[in-house]
This record gives sequence, structure tokens and C-alpha cells, in this order.
Amino acid sequence: MVVDTRNVVFFTVFFFVVHYLLIRWREKIRNSTPIHVVTVSEMAAIITFVGSCIYLLLYFGTTLVHHTHFSDDEEAEETKNHASIGCKFDVLLTHAEKKEATTGEDEEVIQAVVSGKTPSYLLESKLGDCKRAVFIRRVALERITGKSLEGLPLDGFDYESILGQCCEMPVGYVQIPVGIAGPLLLDGMEFSVPMATTEGCLVASTNRGCKAIYVSGGATSVLLKDGMTRAPIVRFGTAKRAADLKFFLEEPLNFQNLASVFDRSSRFAKLQKIQCAIAGRNLYIRFTCSTGDAMGMNMVSKGVENVLEYLQANFPDMDVIGISGNYCSDKKPAAVNWIEGRGKSVVCEAIIKEDVVKKVLKTTVASLVELNMLKNLTGSAMAGALGGFNAHASNIVSAVFLATGQDPAQNIESSHCITMMEAVNGGRDLHVSVTMPSIEVGTVGGGTQLASQSACLNLLGVKGANKEWAGSNARQLAKVVAAAVLAGELSLMSAIAAGQLVKSHMKYNRSNKDISAKF
Repeated sequence: MVVDTRNVVFFTVFFFVVHYLLIRWREKIRNSTPIHVVTVSEMAAIITFVGSCIYLLLYFGTTLVHHTHFSDDEEAEETKNHASIGCKFDVLLTHAEKKEATTGEDEEVIQAVVSGKTPSYLLESKLGDCKRAVFIRRVALERITGKSLEGLPLDGFDYESILGQCCEMPVGYVQIPVGIAGPLLLDGMEFSVPMATTEGCLVASTNRGCKAIYVSGGATSVLLKDGMTRAPIVRFGTAKRAADLKFFLEEPLNFQNLASVFDRSSRFAKLQKIQCAIAGRNLYIRFTCSTGDAMGMNMVSKGVENVLEYLQANFPDMDVIGISGNYCSDKKPAAVNWIEGRGKSVVCEAIIKEDVVKKVLKTTVASLVELNMLKNLTGSAMAGALGGFNAHASNIVSAVFLATGQDPAQNIESSHCITMMEAVNGGRDLHVSVTMPSIEVGTVGGGTQLASQSACLNLLGVKGANKEWAGSNARQLAKVVAAAVLAGELSLMSAIAAGQLVKSHMKYNRSNKDISAKF
């Protein structure tokens, strides 16, 4: 019997549409998307499915009603065709059953997590599929808490990239918009500065500062120091023994041996100095070392462990209390960082022309100088500020840190800054500078390897490790951070001096959108 071409076409369309709809419905269930919300392609598939069903029903119905007698050959051919159709239906059902089985497997794991039989933190290793682990953890969390995670994205992120290094037990990711300030003219080079923030006005204000710097000839920066620190705490039976180790560590003849032991931790680790402080029988040892293009906390910690093991041979009564004794000092405002520096110490300056101050910044040189003295210097002193002699350095530091994959908690010491403004050239122009002694940044490791953050580093031309000059990418990034802070300080201080701060925030930092109905 000759096969009707129309039947073959409709059977093919029918199976394809069913397969497509099954896949789409499964994805919606996984992503918690309402099934009744359909796209144009899904609507077309549904219409095609209905049309195919009608045609197939008419075809088989007509065959049953108008049954004709076939010859033996024709009957054999027809039986063969129906058997082929049956096989196709079997294949389709088998595929659908597999889809249900996969969903069933997910449900079984979800129940195990909810009941506590399977720890949530083991999902990635047990399933071998990071995204599936995130989905299951997410659903389990919603059931346990009774709270919806709708609005927290699941798709569009590479969960493999954070496994074992950036985040544990993920359930999604937070979206932060990234704006660009610039061009920022620094040391003769132009930079477009990425800033991840949810604060309206911040990028626009920094961008205005960049413009003022650009048309005035640009900013100049100097790297003063480059060394990450770690300070373990050790204890002895007496203060005298603690002092003995202090003198041993500070003896210049011993430094070379200690440096060789320390530097085994990495080919980029280079011990620079050791500084000690005693509190009774407790000794705090602050190691400072270069770390290449990495921020370097892990590198310096490993080097410290090497030295402590070495010292144990000569000072067997030394009791190591902790690898960090807060004399480092990490993620806390501390005078030791403000005075001695930590990470990259940078000073950045620019001379803003009188006409630029008036036309771009909408204020005067005298007003800025007076405001800076009374606000950033005197006001901060009245508040007992520690490293906070500025208008809002942490705003810019945080935004650039988030965009480029830095540790946001290190914004604390990285935002230590003193802003200076002085009238120069007979009082006509403005000399503005920021001095930041502890900018802690890196261009390798941690969040810098994530796709979005890596793209922002690439925009600045400092992505990854510098192959020619180790550490130069991280140092350049620190200079860009300082220059961006300079731009931000210049613009905000001008807005305050001109009485525009409240007006601009009311315009750009307030939303009239009512979101209460969504919750």
C-alpha cells in the first residue's frame, strides 16, 4: 500500500510538538514559572498540537467507520504501517515517562533535604550537577520556610564557577546594575570605570567628577606601598620569653632566613618586613609581603604558617593561639592600617581649573576649600573618625569592588581616606587629592574569575595576572579606585557646597513605582 505523504507529515509534526511542550512544561516547573504564562512559540506549538490531534482523530475515525477489505498484501502492508505508528507512540511514551521519572527523582531528593536526611551542603557532590543542586535546594528552602523566592533568579548563572571557591549552598544570585563613569583621565590613560550599585546619583555624580578632572588635564597617582599583612598571636609562659622572640624577629641578621622560609608559600610571595607588638606574655607578629596580582590573604597566611613551624624549633615553648590576632588588621577599621598601610597605599591628585569649578561643578574654589576643612577634616575629628576624613570614599570603593569581584568586606579598610582641597595659582584653581593607605584589591582569585566581574576587569585593562610585570595589574586597579574616589569626592563636595545634594537625590534616588502589590 502506498503511504499517504500527508499522514507522515502530520505524524511528524504531532510527535515534535508533544516533545517540545513536554520540555517547556518541565522547565517551567523547575523554574517555578506559572504554566499558564505562554510565549509566542509555545502558543504556536499548542495550536499546532490541537490541529494535529483533530486531523489524527478524523483520520483514525474515518478508518474505523469506513472499514474496507484489503487484499492479503494490502492488509499486511497496513498492519506494518500501524505497527510502525505504535512504535512511535511507544517511543513518545517512553520519553514522557523518563521526564516524569526525572521529576520524580528531584522530588525524592527534595523530600530528603526537607526531612533532614540529606544535608543541603552535600547536594552538589551527591548529584554531580550544580544547577540541579541549586534548584533542589531552592525548592526545599521554600517548603521549609514557607516563603517564596520568586524574583531571585536561578537561570543564567554558571554555578560550576563558584563551586568550592566563591559561595556555598547557593539558591540563586542577586542582580546589581552596573553603570559606567568616565572617561577618567589618569596618568595619561583613559579608563571607563564600572560601578555596581543600587544608589541613584552615585554613578552620575562620579561621572561629573570624571568630567571635571578630564577637562582640567587629568589626575596623577603614585603608589606608595604594596604589601598584604597577616598577624598571628603567640603566647609564652612569661613576658620575657615573648620579648626574646620579638628581638629575634626584629634582628636584621635573622630576616633573610625567615624570608626564605616565608617565600616558599608562593613564587609571588616576597616577605618585606616583620613588625611586633607585645601585650603581657602575648606577642603579635605582623608580617608584610608582596603578593603579585592576587589580593593575597591566602598567600600570606600560608607563608606565616611556614614561619611559625620554623620558629617552633627554636622556641618550643611558643603556643600559637591563632593565625590572626587582629593586628593585621582585616575587615575592621584600625589605626595600624591607617598609619602603616595594608594592601596598596595610593595618593591621587588633580588641579581643577577655576572655570571648570564654576561651569561643571557649579560652585567656587573658596567654597570647596572651606567646606572640606569644616566637614572632612574638622567634622570627622569631632566625630572621632578613624581613617574617615572624606565625604563618601566608601561609596565609590564599594561600587568598584562589587563590579570587579573584590571582597566587599574589605571595603572597610580600603575606604580609609583623607581628602584635601587647597586653593592654588593665586587662589584661582583647586588642588584636590585623596590619600588612601590600605586599598586591598587583586585581579586574580576569588570573585575576579566570575564572568561578569572578569568582564569589568577587562574593561579596565587589568584582567588576570600581568605576564610581564607581576602585580602591575592589581596596582593599576588600586590607582583607578583612588582616582574614582577623587572624582566622587570632588562631585559630592561640590553638590553640598552648591546646595544641590537634596535636590539631585530627590530627582535620581527615589522611585515612584509601587511594588507593594507584588508581595
